[in-house]
Amino acid sequence: MQKGKASIMFEEPPCIYSAAAIAGQKEGEGPLGACFDQVETDPMFGQTDWEAAESELQRRTALLSIEKSGIAREKIRYLFGGDLLGQIVATSFGTAELEIPLFGLYGACSTMGEALSLAAITVGGGFADCVMAMASSHFASAERQFRFPLAYGNQRPFSATWTVTGCGSVLVGKRGLREENKHIRPIARITGITTGKIVDMQFRDSMNMGGAMAMAAVDTILQNFRDMGAEPGWYDRIITGDLGAVGQNILLDMLKQAGFDVGGIHMDCGMTIFDRASQDTHSGGSGCGCSAVTLCSYILPKIQDGTWKRVLFIPTGALLSQISFNEGKSVPGIAHGVVIERAERR
Repeated sequence: MQKGKASIMFEEPPCIYSAAAIAGQKEGEGPLGACFDQVETDPMFGQTDWEAAESELQRRTALLSIEKSGIAREKIRYLFGGDLLGQIVATSFGTAELEIPLFGLYGACSTMGEALSLAAITVGGGFADCVMAMASSHFASAERQFRFPLAYGNQRPFSATWTVTGCGSVLVGKRGLREENKHIRPIARITGITTGKIVDMQFRDSMNMGGAMAMAAVDTILQNFRDMGAEPGWYDRIITGDLGAVGQNILLDMLKQAGFDVGGIHMDCGMTIFDRASQDTHSGGSGCGCSAVTLCSYILPKIQDGTWKRVLFIPTGALLSQISFNEGKSVPGIAHGVVIERAERR
């Protein structure tokens, strides 16, 4: 199943059996508002602090994805999940109640791609029949972690992005999964993955994450083409996580220089989730939750209904911390590719 340097093409593709997306009020006011399972108008999610709010967001989304699947919680062997916070505390506290063995992940905003990849490898390798993949972010908890106190009211440059308050969760399982002798119909299948590597362009602008991540996305897309023997026309959409308008321009220019014009099929989750003209999000949306909720609420339904037959989903991440940036370090990027196709009709 190994393809080229960094890819896998599954002999028996794992399937996605359910997807749940819960988002905040600002996200609910955007173009995808009607697509989310739930829109929470209380940014605190009934909790006393921002970090606890994100944990509650994760808990609710995980339970909803289980409920939508019809699969008993006890049948879920592993959970792959993460967030943006130090020690991934939103995940640690948010998933404890589920009592599912946990692999806690940190890939910055690429975490949903990492979670899906590891979930697919685990199922495709026969190590589990059913697992969960999940990622979240929260605007206020991320601002406190990485930037300024909200009350500071600092000005944001137009290259900056707006961290999405949202969580997406999917259940990934082997083909032919049954529950109480009843066949469960899959939404889509994961036919391959291309694992990204760290790409450090010595970028040092913490207010331009799209610029920091763009070359990592370019690298993963080109690696996918080489490993899979693919070209842009093989996909209905090539979907990056949160490059925003600035990062998208870099991506399209660099791919064109490499001989590939993907302008007609490229989509960026950060540019899709908000209306830049009316919502004042500058370059677009960002955060682990950006690609996760867009996948679960918008991308997978379009694959399920046949609008798109095959997409390359590439969540993108900027690997910085408050400490590393304050010490003058650069902002490396990473991007993980997941090939998602329409499920076979049976």
